[in-house]
Amino acid sequence: MSERFHGRFTQQEPIPEEGIEAALAVLRSGRLHRYNVAEGEAGEVALLEQEFAAQVGAKYCLAVASGGYAMACGLRAIGVQPGDRVLTNAFTLAPVPGAIASVSAVPVFVGVTEDLVIDLDDLAAKVGQADVLMLSHMRGHICDMDRLMAICNAAEVQVIEDCAHTMGAAWRGVPSGRHGVLGCYSCQTYKHVNSGEGGLLVTDNEEVAARAVMLSGSYMLYGRHLAAPGPEVFERVKYDTPNVSGRMDNLRAAILRPQLRALETQISRWNDRYKVVEEGLHGTPGLMVVERDAREAFVGSSIQFLLLDWSEEAVAEALRRCAERGVDLKWFGGAEPVAFTSRYDSWRYAPSAPMPASDRVLKGIVDMRLPLTFSLEDCALIARIIRAEVSAVYQSCSTAP
Repeated sequence: MSERFHGRFTQQEPIPEEGIEAALAVLRSGRLHRYNVAEGEAGEVALLEQEFAAQVGAKYCLAVASGGYAMACGLRAIGVQPGDRVLTNAFTLAPVPGAIASVSAVPVFVGVTEDLVIDLDDLAAKVGQADVLMLSHMRGHICDMDRLMAICNAAEVQVIEDCAHTMGAAWRGVPSGRHGVLGCYSCQTYKHVNSGEGGLLVTDNEEVAARAVMLSGSYMLYGRHLAAPGPEVFERVKYDTPNVSGRMDNLRAAILRPQLRALETQISRWNDRYKVVEEGLHGTPGLMVVERDAREAFVGSSIQFLLLDWSEEAVAEALRRCAERGVDLKWFGGAEPVAFTSRYDSWRYAPSAPMPASDRVLKGIVDMRLPLTFSLEDCALIARIIRAEVSAVYQSCSTAP
């Protein structure tokens, strides 16, 4: 009888007890708003910002309502105006071009390689078209950041890093989010820390930080931030920066602080699971495992593989067969968006010329979450199921007349 997996790909671990107790304390106080603090009290949000800034080695940090808000706020804070062109990845999720469109800027898509990172040759060809790159470390794959920054610095292009999938990751020892002018992180349920929704923004630029704080809805309460510049910086920007409210609240911050302290341990657990699946998929006929660069310290909270040059029907059949055995795979190659798997040619508010080389890669990308609720044995079983079903479909296609 064929093995079957019975786990749930959307089931996260519970919030740590420390976070639950901290959340209850906030609820009992009634002071959920970040600026509603008692005399002598810093507040959970201000402490979260201070701790995360220290964790990634940034001067300034702002906690906001979502990762998407962090990106849009960052674009406004560095001065992006309506009609400006912003470079970004063709392989990303909809909130990235959505953040660009939300400030009435125009996304300019840059291709993707078989390693699932931004195509640096394509970036070099297009870098003169914009003053900003919104770099998405999509699904945790980090490109050669040394070369990317050299390209962007030479063209005086500011880099914002979307680190929704790379919180805790690094390139050659530098934390993800610390190469460009801004780093933006997500705390949404399926990311590396879980507050349902939430986001963090880090920078070393004092004026950008002050503008972001004002944008987030600080009113004139910016003095209550622990990871923000001094009042003299706010004096330069406070009358010219609109309030586009998107603050984080003390309840979510209370939940997040103990998770951030445990992040290194959680990353080790994710990577153990990733390695089991990766090893199980190596050598599967017709399946290409995405090899990781040795300079990249990644977080294996999901795994991707390529079914390059397969027909749409064959990919759909492989996914159907895996699903029948309990393995939930997502595909970025379908003609229509499904759940979160939309592509650059799905976003009609951001029209783009076709990119055949990238289209070939996108049509082959298969994606799978690796929640920490899975055991290592679960991961080995999942890999066996994928290997068996992909091999069966590939064999049948190879022998078809």
